[in-house]
Amino acid sequence: MRFKRRLEARALVDLVPMIDVVFQLILFFLVSTTFAIMPGITLKLPESSTAEPTAMTRLAIGVVSRDEVYLNEKKLGMDELDAALARLSPAERSEIKSVTLEADTSIPYGLTIEVLDLLRKNGFRGINLHTLER
Repeated sequence: MRFKRRLEARALVDLVPMIDVVFQLILFFLVSTTFAIMPGITLKLPESSTAEPTAMTRLAIGVVSRDEVYLNEKKLGMDELDAALARLSPAERSEIKSVTLEADTSIPYGLTIEVLDLLRKNGFRGINLHTLER
């Protein structure tokens, strides 16, 4: 009896090493892009045990002192803040559902009320006070 020999060329492409390399590249780019340093101001926010999470808004106001108020990233004073809020068009105001207010713990309570008054005077009703959770 004669046996048949099978001498076929079997070409197998092993994809596991390629998948490992692609996965490592994806992880590398994900990790390297999360460490971007963003400019910002340092505020010591008050703590609250009843704080609720809120969505980020297009308009954020940071209050450090009477002469140092930030409208998003732009540094203003209290008088300039009123003028900047008044310059917003009605279309821009309608897009802004709420405003995030970040006030340093060292500023007087009256200054926070002044900023809230400016916001209400310019037609903003939804205002979120940013705090830290305990």
